[in-house]
Amino acid sequence: MSDFKRIPPQQAHALREQGAVVVDIRDPQSFSNGHISGSQHLDNHSLPDFIAKADFDQPLIVTCYHGNSSQNAAAYLAHQGFAEVYSLDGGFELWHREFPQDVSRGDTE
Repeated sequence: MSDFKRIPPQQAHALREQGAVVVDIRDPQSFSNGHISGSQHLDNHSLPDFIAKADFDQPLIVTCYHGNSSQNAAAYLAHQGFAEVYSLDGGFELWHREFPQDVSRGDTE
């Protein structure tokens, strides 16, 4: 698969519950201020290490602020060989409104 799918928060939540990996591509300060519980921060510096250690068969959900930038990142990751890549529609902002109980703060999970 060299493409990704856009999914709403409800579908992303279900996939996350089933073990999907969630990566957040927002800036480090925004990630620290609040992110999807269990998500990993991903940037240009951590990307090579993330790809080297990744399970390419595990579903991958990419999130950003509002769901726009995550589409480019999802397309890139799909092109790298991930089998199931999703971009979270509405991004972290919509997730935070829909699932406030599944938001964590701090630098890492």
